[in-house]
This record gives sequence, structure tokens and C-alpha cells, in this order.
Amino acid sequence: MSRRWIQNPNRCADEYLDGIEDFIEFARRHNPGATRIRCPCRRCNNTLFESIETVGFHLVRNGMIETYSIWNLHGEQVDHASSSNAPRVDNVEPIVDPNDQVMGIIQDAFPFASTNINQEGEEDVPTPIDSAEFEQYEKLLKNANQELYPGCESFSVLTAIVELMHGKIKYRISNLCFDYFLGVFKRMLPTDNCLPKDHKHAQKVLHDLGLGYEKIHACKNNCMLFYKEHETLDTCPICNESRFKMTSQNRTTKIPQKVMRYLPLKPRLQRLYMSMHTATDMRWHKEKRVDDDVMRHPADGEAWKEFDRTFPEFAADPRNVRLGLATDGFNPYGVLNQHHSTWPIFAFPYNLPPWKCMKKEYMMMTVLITEDPGTSIDVYLRPLVDELKDLWTNGVRTYDKSTGRMFTLRAAVMWTVNDFPAYAMVSGWSTKGYMACPVCKEDVTSGWHAGKVCYLGHRRWLPWDHEWREKDKEFDGNTERRLRPREWSGDEILEQLNRLDFAPFGKTVSRTRPSTHLNWTHKPMFFELPYWSKLKLRHNLDVMHVEKNVFDTLVGTILDIEGKTKDTIKARLDLERMGIRRGLWMNRDSDKARRDLAFFSMKPNDKKEFLKFVSSVKFPDGYASNIARCVNVDGGKFTGLKSHDCHVFMQRLLPVGIRHLLPEDVVKPIMLLSRFFSQLTAKTLRRTDMFQLRHDIVQVLCKFEMIFPPAFFTSMIHVMVHLPEEALLAGPVNYRWMYPIERLLGELKKSVRNRAKPEGSIIEAWVQYESLTFCGINDPSLLLPHFWFAPPPSYLSPPSPPSSLSVRTSATSLPSPPLPPCRCRPSAASPPPCSIPTRIFAADFSLLRPPFRTPEMSDLIRRGRSMTTAPSSDPPAQSASPATAPAMLDHVVVGPGASQAPASSSSSVAQPPSARRRHRPTDTIDTTSTDGTGASGSQPGITTLLYS
Repeated sequence: MSRRWIQNPNRCADEYLDGIEDFIEFARRHNPGATRIRCPCRRCNNTLFESIETVGFHLVRNGMIETYSIWNLHGEQVDHASSSNAPRVDNVEPIVDPNDQVMGIIQDAFPFASTNINQEGEEDVPTPIDSAEFEQYEKLLKNANQELYPGCESFSVLTAIVELMHGKIKYRISNLCFDYFLGVFKRMLPTDNCLPKDHKHAQKVLHDLGLGYEKIHACKNNCMLFYKEHETLDTCPICNESRFKMTSQNRTTKIPQKVMRYLPLKPRLQRLYMSMHTATDMRWHKEKRVDDDVMRHPADGEAWKEFDRTFPEFAADPRNVRLGLATDGFNPYGVLNQHHSTWPIFAFPYNLPPWKCMKKEYMMMTVLITEDPGTSIDVYLRPLVDELKDLWTNGVRTYDKSTGRMFTLRAAVMWTVNDFPAYAMVSGWSTKGYMACPVCKEDVTSGWHAGKVCYLGHRRWLPWDHEWREKDKEFDGNTERRLRPREWSGDEILEQLNRLDFAPFGKTVSRTRPSTHLNWTHKPMFFELPYWSKLKLRHNLDVMHVEKNVFDTLVGTILDIEGKTKDTIKARLDLERMGIRRGLWMNRDSDKARRDLAFFSMKPNDKKEFLKFVSSVKFPDGYASNIARCVNVDGGKFTGLKSHDCHVFMQRLLPVGIRHLLPEDVVKPIMLLSRFFSQLTAKTLRRTDMFQLRHDIVQVLCKFEMIFPPAFFTSMIHVMVHLPEEALLAGPVNYRWMYPIERLLGELKKSVRNRAKPEGSIIEAWVQYESLTFCGINDPSLLLPHFWFAPPPSYLSPPSPPSSLSVRTSATSLPSPPLPPCRCRPSAASPPPCSIPTRIFAADFSLLRPPFRTPEMSDLIRRGRSMTTAPSSDPPAQSASPATAPAMLDHVVVGPGASQAPASSSSSVAQPPSARRRHRPTDTIDTTSTDGTGASGSQPGITTLLYS
């Protein structure tokens, strides 16, 4: 029986689904009477016992382990040494010696130490390591071979330390607590044991597995680094500030004014090829990626392909690394110190497949800055840029474990990922003022409205003969005859920067920027990279922060929240000054003027109804936070909404809640905006859909210009027009937004133990995490909170949704597989983002699109239900009539709980235990009654709606 179906990445294929049925039949036949068997899916990894039905469901959802071609753990006989009399292996626990695993870790960390180098003159033969590295290898080898105590065969000294330190990091045990338990364990063991006595000694043993970091002193005023040719100086040559603090003369050591931590990039990239598990995955983008109209990975974007065409020598070797860089600041003190800010810089490889890319285990911290560097960030980027230049020009000799040969590893930075303020720091283009848009640059349409700079003129992106171009009073009072802003190439930007004369950074030097500098603050150091000016996309607009700011502006205006609305008295006076939209002018009676409620804002009763609707929403576990706690019904506002809350609100709740509370002309563009972000942030994108979104967002912004005052159009509203173009260049958004970075910053913030020196705590914890994560490559049981061997998500294979925006309501409520957490839930254990339609119970809502379903997906769902649905002879339940639906819901359920059958029904969906653990059932609304009365105490007259 052929088992090639296990290697099939398309889990919707008939071959794969038939193979699962064959495996289930095989397991039943070889395990008669067994109710639970080992689950060979990629998450359970043959370590958990589940029911046979649940195993089938897991294999459909997660896929089978690719190397599990001999089903010896499920009763298949194994032929040892070609003997036909081999015993039958049935449910035998795999014997894995932890000491052998630790030896494998050492061999991966020092691949040259045990390699035969007698063959001279061959490039593929690794060169011997230096004496310092060999000494580290000898120490680790000694600890790996030394028994924990005489007669102990299960654990060596190194094995025990790796296990204990793994638990310390995973469960955030303090050093004092770890020292206490280490002392208890040492007293429990025989007196002649070799277990370290405290955390400090254990860390010394494990230190040689880490990669370390460098401390580089910096000028107090961020003028320069005391680095390379300036390493021996005691004062800054620019501002004459001392390198060290003033201390007593009796002190033997000098204390630097400012210290930057630098973590070399080369050895961290080399480690990606030191393990068989990651070395093969680093070639996924070239060898296993499917090249079609669907964009699933940055390699599907036009920027990646243009880079390959421009530099064919670099693209010829798929092992060359494509990197992304990201930076952001965070306060390690929380509310204790509002002024301190720590800025790490991360690098992450894009060669990896989608289910591993952008995961914490593969992110590399390269720089740790002790304060907000501002526009001086280039000073701190100097060591990183120097190393990147060397990686591009010369490369570094690296040992590839998958082939057993040496090769020259080269690397290139594809783009940076930052929020809008950090965008200005890294790119050199100020994101404030009249030319704040970094894409349009000086060709942007901006003006002074209501006491601030606003950005209009979105009709420039319309076709030349569009009727809206000739309208004036409906917009800003002028017709539009200009073309869209031009696109600037990297060579043109570099030529412009070379003509400008920037003053050096320093306390005694003026930083005033002449008007000829436009909005440039400094020349970015990245332009020193030979390939930087050739890139199609150098810096990304962060969709996460754009979506949150758009949500705050939009909701604050339609709810007329004081302090957040853009419809202020100044905005009304500005409309009078421009002579447009007389209906929104100030209402003057005798000697008083008042601002009446605008047609695009909710009335007080409608606002309260909308807030009650939001507070009644219930989400399944892991899908979103409790948004109801952020609703202040009496105050008429929201408080404490996080970025992910705004993400869920914008795409799931806003179009449902406002549809009958605002005029149709206002509701339609808001719903199109919600649909825009929903499609833009999907895990897979179609180029045809992105072309449609590029057209739709221009329509939405032009409609907004006819509805809202000019003060509404902040820079975040304007940059939405560029997001579809960036998606075409760089692929799906989830590889280029700040959610993974913000999540990682939260982890770093929790690692601060010594608040007197937070950066020291962070860097030591990170280096220790790198060591244990490297151990996790070889031993999955030592994995830290994330999964190294996460399965490829199902969105990689099924076709993407059609580009049509037509919408209708569903006539029936169909059971479905459990809904995974939302696509960007800020949790370390969240699976890849989901694009499965969410079930929402709502009133008649004819403006939404039905969920797409291809024949392959229907077949997958049908086969999945056949494994998880209990037999029933009852006919399917019918949904309530839309005509009987109330005007507003008293209770809304979003998620898998809404699609489950009522408890009183004889037909129910039996979810597997893992799904029940992750998604606890929520209160559901019965939709089986067609007379508007409901059943089992349900809400009357609710119709089912599928909102994808």
C-alpha cells in the first residue's frame, strides 16, 4: 500500500483524505477493542492518546507526521535486519535516550569538532575550529559524558541542567526559587552527585551553548559609537562629552555613560543550518513553494521576484537568507517610570515556510538600545549594517547539516517593519507635517484644516474620466484634474539624498533642517547596502497600527465621543471657511452658535443601543479578548481597547452594529472599509483581489470625503490608499505587521528581574532562551512555549475566495469544524491566523457576502463531519424568517458556539476533546423555530448569518 499521500501538502486532495480513511481502518483492525490510540498528527506527535474519531479529525486539520511511514506504533510489524520473524510492535513507547539527544545538540553546535579534515584541498570539507571554540566543545563534552551521580544512566550533568533550565524559562521561575529547588534536588541525590549548587553555576555550564553578545559604548548625546577606529577614545570627537561617568578616584573600573548591546548576526544565521530540522526548511521558498496566482508567502510578492531578477547570482542558491528587520520601543518599568524606553532591533528570516516564519523561535535580536534613539538610530545601526554589508559582499562559510557540505552563506534585508513613528526614524523621512506620507512624499495633497494638517485629494487615484473629478461642492470646493502621485525609485531617492547636506548629530551642532531638505531628517544608513536602492519596497506601512488608528478615528466620529471625534467646532468653522456643505455649518441663534449633531453621528439613544449590542457579544476562548469590559454604556464611549480588539471590532462587529442606526449612504462605505481590512489581512491573497481592493479603497476614501469634514482625514486615513499596492509587492500582511513584534516585546518585558539594570536582565534572558531553543531543535520535548514543528496550516492549499463583493444571508445554520483563534490574537500559543468564516447571529443583513466554498473545501468539511458528527435521523433545522427579526439584538454570539445545535436537539456535533478544551461552549441562541418563538428559552426571531 503506497503511503505517498503523507507527503502531500494539500490536505483537501482526495488522495490525502482517502489515505486517512485507510489509516483509520488499519488502526481499527490492528487494535481491536481499543477506544484510544496514539495520534500521529503533527501536533500530538504520537505522544497523546485520543479516540479514533478525534485522531481522524486531527489528521484532517493538522496533517500526519511526514516521517511516520511505518505505522509501528499502531500495530504494524517491523522487519529488523530483513528477518521475517520480527516481533509485532504494538503501542510501544519510543525509547529516546536524553543523553544521546544532548550529544546531538553538541555535535550540531560544533559541527567541525568531530569532522574528519584529512582531505585537503576540497571546498566542501569544513576547516578546524580555533582553540577557544575547541575548549568550549571539550567542556560541554565532559559535562555530557559525566554521570549526574555514580551509577546514573538516565541523566548526565548537561542533560539535567538543560531540563531544569528549560523548566525555569518556560514557567518563569525566579532565580531565588530556582536556587531553592536546586538545593533540594542536590540534597535528595546521593552525596557525590555533580548537580550545580545554584543558578549561577548552572548558567556557566550552559553558557557555551549560547552565542553571546558584545557591549559597545555610546556617546551620551547619541553622536557616535566607541567602535572600531574610535574604540580607544575617552571623549566624543563631535560634542566633547566624556565617555565615562564621573566616579570617585578610588574606583578601579570606569562606568560608561551609555552602553549598547550587539548580538552578532552571522553565528545566528549559521545555526539555522546546523540542524537537519531547519536546514531543509530554509530552502522551502524555492523547492516546495507553489507558484500560482495565490500569494501565501513573501516569496510570492513582486518585490521578491524583482530582487531575484536583479541579482540572479544571489537567487541561484536558495540557502541565501532573505531577512526582515523590525524595531519598536517599550517601557520595561510599566507605570513606575514613564520616561524610560528600551529599543530592541530584531531580524527574522523569510526563507522558512509560512507555518514557521515570524515565530518567536526564529527571531533574532541583533541590537538592544537603552533609550529612544530618535533620528540617531543610524548611529546604533552601524555594527549591524557593517555585518550586513560583509554578508552581502563576502558571505560567511557555513556548514549545512542536511547536505554535510560547506557553502558560502549570504544574506540580504528585504524590508523593515515598523509603526509610523519608527518608520520615520528608520527611513529618514519625517512622518509629520505637510509631507507626512512617505510614499507620496512632496506630491501629497495636504492642507491646514481645523488647526492641524489634513490629507485630501484622493480623487487623484480615480480614472481620468470619472464623474467625481468634476464635482467641487461635494468635496473640497475644487475640481480635480491632477494625476496620481508619481512613484519614486530607490535610485532617485538616493540621488536626492546625496544632494542634501545633513548636519552631524551632536549637542553643540544645530539640527535645523533647511527647506530644501523637504521632509528628510537624515540619510538612512541602509543606503550603504549595495542593493538597498534597487529594492521595490524598503519600508512597510504597519497595517496593525493603521487599522487601529482608522478605527479610533471612525468610531470616535460616528459615536461623537468627546476628545476623539473629528467633527469639532473648528471642523464646522473650517467648512464655513471653505464654503461647502452648508448643512453642517454652525447653527447661530442671536448671539450664540451651537454645533448640531451631524447626520453621520449616532443619536444618544442609538449610541446607547449600539454600546449595549457590543457589550452583549460573546467570543469563544482564544478568539478575542472580552470587549464587553471596554464598553462604558453610561459614558457613551470605549476605554482600554487594544490593537487586536480594534482589529476584531472593525472586521466583525462594526458593520453589524451600525447598519440600521446610521443612514445607508454612511453605512455602505464603512462596510466596504470593513471588508477591505478583512480581505487585506487574510492569510492568502489573490492578485486579482488586490487589484479590486486598490480600486475599492479609492472609492471608500472619496465617499468619506463627501461625508466627513476635512479634519477627519489624518495621515493614517490617507495611507490606506497605499496598502493594496504594498500587498502586491510583499505578499500577505501577516509577515509584515507588528503583531508578532509586539507579542515578543511583551515577553521581553516580563523577563526583567533587576529593575536597576533592565537591559542587562533582558539580554541575559534572551541569550539563555537562545541556548535552550537551540536544544529544542533536536529534542521537541524541550520546546519552550512555542512549537517548532507546527503543522502547515490548511490555508496553504485551498483556493482563495473569489473577488466578488456580493452578499446574501444564509438560509440554514450548518455545523462546522471548531473555529481556531483569530488571525492575530496576541498569544504565544496561538495557531496561524484563520480565514474560516465566523458565525454571527444577527438580524436581516442583506449587505454581507456569503462565505465562499469551493468543491474541495466542501468535500473536506463533509469528510471531517463524517468523523465527528453523531448519527441522527432528524431533518436539518431551519433558520428563522428574516421578516420576524427584531431591529436590534439583545444577545449576540460570535464563534463556534453560535454554530452548535441546541442542547435540546437530538442532532449535535461532537467536537473532539482538544477543541472542547480550547473553545469552551458559549451560550447559544436557538434558531430552529420558524414561527418567531424560538425553543428552549431562546431569543425570538433570530436568523442565522454567515459572515466571512
